[in-house]
Amino acid sequence: MKRLPSIKQLQYLLALHEHQHFGRAAEACYIGQSTLSAAIANMEDILQAQLLERDHKTFIFTPLGEDVVRQARYIIEQCEELSVFAQNQGRPMAGPFRLGCIPTIAPFVLSDIMAASRQQFPELQLLLREDTSDNSLHALAEGRLDMVLLALPYETGTFHTEVLAQDPFQLVLHRDWFNQGFEQDMAKWPDESIFLLEREHCLTGHAVKACELEDSRKVNPFFATSLHTLTQMVNSKLGVTFLPQMAINSGLLNATELVCQAPAAGQACRDIGVAWRPTSSKLHSYRLLADLIRQVLQEKCQ
Repeated sequence: MKRLPSIKQLQYLLALHEHQHFGRAAEACYIGQSTLSAAIANMEDILQAQLLERDHKTFIFTPLGEDVVRQARYIIEQCEELSVFAQNQGRPMAGPFRLGCIPTIAPFVLSDIMAASRQQFPELQLLLREDTSDNSLHALAEGRLDMVLLALPYETGTFHTEVLAQDPFQLVLHRDWFNQGFEQDMAKWPDESIFLLEREHCLTGHAVKACELEDSRKVNPFFATSLHTLTQMVNSKLGVTFLPQMAINSGLLNATELVCQAPAAGQACRDIGVAWRPTSSKLHSYRLLADLIRQVLQEKCQ
């Protein structure tokens, strides 16, 4: 019988790739460093290939090693799905399902998604994680998430993406500034009058593109870390901003002196969608959950 790497060896390889350090990887696997090192060396012997370039203190993964890591991640993912499939006797929408969501969507829809999921799919254990688009997609690639709810367009590589709803942008300003010319050409607005989120939030990029913010002088150099901070800055009459309709519908402007109006760019909006690995065996579950999320979004974005 042909010698093959074990699942445990593949898990050790993935841990080493993640931590890039034998000691930390061994600790994460609850084994000794010598055990981890011997397992990797044995795996190289089985594959008859060099996965690591080593010297007395450091190592790097060879190009082939990087390819093997990708294949190992896929194999582990399939084994995990096989285990869940067997535990739930092959039933779709049963067992754990890990959903990631970005911060400019999560506060306004996740509770409704959770409630709808419990009602429609009582056997599904929906596990939620809020993080940035980059971090969520990285977790998706490593099999730590099953699906990501995010704003599109966004560079997602080889993941399957599907648009579920459109979320319009609204110009938000203090009521004392209403009818003061902010519905007109942005070129006439004061410099540094527009407040936005930090650039790591994709909402900023979508707002800039959708609302045609071509003159960077109009954008204030202060960047907020959350939509709530952004709202307070505008409520203090420091400037104006653009907020998604779902946030406004969820009561973000309650207890403020803020009003909203359609931006001068007209039908400015962002697409809300999901991403998942097209290689996964959970496609039927993905479709069902995507339909559920679509129903929630359509109510939130109107």
